[in-house]
Amino acid sequence: MKTARFVLKIVAFSLAAAAAVCAVVAYWDQIAGLCGCAKCKLQAAPSEYDDYEE
Repeated sequence: MKTARFVLKIVAFSLAAAAAVCAVVAYWDQIAGLCGCAKCKLQAAPSEYDDYEE
């Protein structure tokens, strides 16, 4: 009985990992867009030294 539980846990973990991979692949364009948007916002943020430019 212990062996069956162990095998089922391995199968459940494998299916959960496969589902996570499928979700990342399915939403890759949205994930990449979010990262690109965050990169643009970080680059556009004013520097703390902008006040001293003259």
